[in-house]
Order: sequence, then C-alpha cells, then structure tokens
Amino acid sequence: MSAGTRGTVVLDIGKTNAKLTLIDAAGKTLAEVRTPNTVRREGPYPHHDTERLWTWMLGQLRELAALADIRAIVPVTHGATAALVDDAGLVLPVPDYEHVPGDATDAARYEALRPAFDESGSPQLPAGLNLGRQLDWLQARFPAEFARARHVLMYPQYWAWRLCGVAASEVTSLGCHTDLWRPGEGGWSSLVERHGWQKLFPPRRDAWARLGTLRPELAADTGLAAGCEIVCGIHDSNASLLRHLLTLQSSGPCTVLSTGTWVIAAALGSATKPLAEAQDMLANCNVFGDAVPCIRFMGGREFGALAGERPAAFTAADVERLIARQTMALPCFAETGGPFAGRVGRVDGELPQTDAERAALATLYVVLMTDHCLGALGAAGRVVVEGAFTANPWFGPLLAGLAEGREVTVSDDSSGTTCGAWLLDAWGREPEAGALPVTAWAPPGWRAYRDAWRAAAGAA
Repeated sequence: MSAGTRGTVVLDIGKTNAKLTLIDAAGKTLAEVRTPNTVRREGPYPHHDTERLWTWMLGQLRELAALADIRAIVPVTHGATAALVDDAGLVLPVPDYEHVPGDATDAARYEALRPAFDESGSPQLPAGLNLGRQLDWLQARFPAEFARARHVLMYPQYWAWRLCGVAASEVTSLGCHTDLWRPGEGGWSSLVERHGWQKLFPPRRDAWARLGTLRPELAADTGLAAGCEIVCGIHDSNASLLRHLLTLQSSGPCTVLSTGTWVIAAALGSATKPLAEAQDMLANCNVFGDAVPCIRFMGGREFGALAGERPAAFTAADVERLIARQTMALPCFAETGGPFAGRVGRVDGELPQTDAERAALATLYVVLMTDHCLGALGAAGRVVVEGAFTANPWFGPLLAGLAEGREVTVSDDSSGTTCGAWLLDAWGREPEAGALPVTAWAPPGWRAYRDAWRAAAGAA
C-alpha cells in the first residue's frame, strides 16, 4: 500500500456503530476502523454524541491519510435523524430517534398534523422514527433555539456540511419515513407546508454530487489534500440498494435485504401487494427519487436480544434439534418498529440449553421474520442479502429453503453500504454483481415449523 494510491473514505454512521472505510480506485477496502455510536442521556433529551464522533473521525483521518491519497469523503448514515444548525453549528443536540418526543399532548398535536399514509408513504411509527414528529416537538418545546436555525440538515448532509461548509438536502433521507416528503410527487408534504419549514431545507442535490472541498483548516489538521472532495451522501439502506438499482435492467426484479440493526426489505420491481401501514411498510425514495416499496424490522437488535452480545457458533445439528423440539422465538424482541410492533417477544417450547442453541434460535427467528416480510410485500424473484447477516452462513440457505425455487444471493460487501457509497464517488462506473448464490437448505420439518410459527405469531 502506498500513500500515492488514490483513496475514497466512506464515513458510515449506523445506529449501533460508526466506521470509516478507506477504499482504493478499484473498490478494494484498504483499511477500516469503527467505534460505538453512543447516545448521551444528559441535557435536554437523549441525543447523539456528535462531538465524540467528530473528534474520533478527525483522529482516524490523520492515520488514514498516511495510507493513501484521499481524494473524496462520502457520508452515509441511518435515517430518521436531522440536525438544526446556524452558521456556527448546532442550535440543539441531534435527537436520538428512540427517544419519545414529548408527552400525550404533543402526540395528539402531531397526530392532527401528520400527513395521511397515502400522501407520505410513511407509516405512523413509535418514538421519533417519523422525523417530522421530532421537528414538530423541537419547535414547540424549544421555540427560541428553533427560530435560530438557518438549516435543517439530514444526517448525512450534516456531516458533509461540517466537512466542507456547503448545506444541501438529499432525497433518500428526506423520503425515509419522515412525514416530510411526497414520494409520488417528489415534493414537500402538507406537514412541511403547514409549518412553513420549506425555507429551512437547503437546495436538493444528488447523492453523488460534489458539494465542495474539505475546509482548509481540516485539511491542515488531518493531512488530507486540500482538494479532497466532499460528496453529498446517502441514507444507509439506499446505499445498500444502489448497485442493484443500477443493474436492474440487466439483472431483473429482485428484493434487496439491507441487514444490520434494521433489516429492510426493498422490492425493486418485485412487489405484488399494496403497502400496509400497520405492517411497518413504507415507500422509501431511492437515489433517483423514485418510491420503492419496503418493509422492515429491527432484526439486528432482535438477534442480539436472543443470541447475546457475543453469539456462539452453532451447527446444523443445533438447528435441527430446535426444529424437532418446536422451540420457537415469537415476535418481537425490540421496542421499535416492525410488522409486530407493540408485542412482547417470547420463546415457546423447551428453552435453548446452550449458547450455540441460543444463536441458532436467533437465526431461525430472523429468517422467519424475513420470510414473513417477503410474503407481506408479495416479493417475487431473486433475494439479495446485504450487510451484517452476510456473515451468518446459515441465514441465506435457510431463507432459500423456505420457498421452492427461491433464489438467494449473498453480497460480498459485509457492511451493505460500502460499495454503494464508493459508487457515489465513482459515479458512472458500471458496478460489479458482487453477490454469490447460496445452496438452499431445508432441514427436516423446516417448512412445517415455519407454518406453525406463522400460526403462533398471528395469535400472539
């Protein structure tokens, strides 16, 4: 590796972890560092520790600058998050979307204001997962600070603004269950119009647009080139979607599973059923502003709740034993979102006896939840697994084994976002397929177990 190698840095802020990935001009990962994405509880409300992330990022950029000639930085973040800023910086901390904004009075006020599902494509979600609810509460609770704000910046564009000083908006974050956007029309929702918030959102730019170059003082501090360009950035599950979206004409309809803290099934030309708000279905906007039918659940969080912080390795025998015993994990094991939101998860049958069985049960659970989501969308065609679950060798085969002829491929991008973010910097370049088919595995009794799980989950 040489400091003369041209590099791109992806700043990927997920709900659980943040990471920096250095990628060369051919799309190969040269280095990767990560840190927990912590939430601070002191202050006016739970909020993201943006200053800790900023300090960490600058320190890591100094080290990465010695490995390659970094010519671009691409920010990618989770959704449902925005920053209120004036020319100097934040006017209020960036809220954590798992915090419930306000009380029953605030909830009732917002319920009267929020757009209908048919308009926004945003289901009514708990806590602050509808970004409009966060903004409405901040304006009501902190009117003086809100009035000082010059911009509302979606979270990827907040980091781009800190890096280059140029304010922008971008459609994948605007159209991510925010209540702020009309996906069908590509314009502001009635909520934004009622509040008069249009003026707070900077001009829209394409996700792949170069907003500007790194601030001179940051270039001097990190050792990066003065001409290092800052790309506008993208919502993380849309980054996972991007290479498949760009190859859709040649590869045909498919459903992309972006997996991590959230599992999001995005149907690219493969959905046959209408969106159902009560199932946590939504219309996300892709990088071109087109509505994409989606359904999601908090799969990574739920897997961890069942398997523990350090999931054990398990074998086919562990899976077969759980199926034979009819040990089932029934939804749900996260408090936020999903088609079974509001239910309390439980394990029916004989409890797992070992750490290996717990990890196997967690895998069975997320496979069955994913299968439910695909059925709810009426998704047909190939299923592509991106992100964290690509590291689980049982997930893809078990999912393929639940439906005759279901083709499942597993991406070579374990983050699910790195390739998409890199493609923004290499815009116009033809993406490689980057996904390998798996061999379906249907252990004895697997589909009957699925049918029993569906019946029990429906009656939970």
